[in-house]
Amino acid sequence: MQLIQTDSLTLEPQVAAHADEMFAVLSDPAIYEYENSPPPSLEWLRERFTKLETRHSPDGREQWFDWVIRLPPSELIGYVQATVDSNGKAAIAYVLSSRYWGRGLARQAVQAMISELVDYHDVHSLSAVLRRENFRSMRLLERLGFSLASPEQYLQHRVEPGELFMQCEIQRP
Repeated sequence: MQLIQTDSLTLEPQVAAHADEMFAVLSDPAIYEYENSPPPSLEWLRERFTKLETRHSPDGREQWFDWVIRLPPSELIGYVQATVDSNGKAAIAYVLSSRYWGRGLARQAVQAMISELVDYHDVHSLSAVLRRENFRSMRLLERLGFSLASPEQYLQHRVEPGELFMQCEIQRP
């Protein structure tokens, strides 16, 4: 994994040393309106980040790519992540502190991650799962070229009721 620079953000490969600062970011209750829940403790988050530093699933079938998003000069504002299989398919996720919503930063960070995955890790198919009510995230994904998956793909990926499954196929020149 490498450091990724955009016009206004830096994506740093996530390591356990980021846990302290990210715990504060991930304690923002607004980001859990539609998704998951905050980390139960700083120790739990450190252990989680340490596990993710291996960059591979325990069975070795998937690569884990996790970057923290830094707004220069120093503040962490969220993360982007992808789980990539050997067939060039990536499931992506992202979280941004609510203080930074509506500024185009999430789009910039997710686009930078996608470019990295496509250019350097042979990814050609992307997917994301989100709550149906999460219109902000749905609009972000649509702007990046994602669309709703077919009913067959919902069944294949075991999408829960109340969730959307969106995907994007990358066309190479």
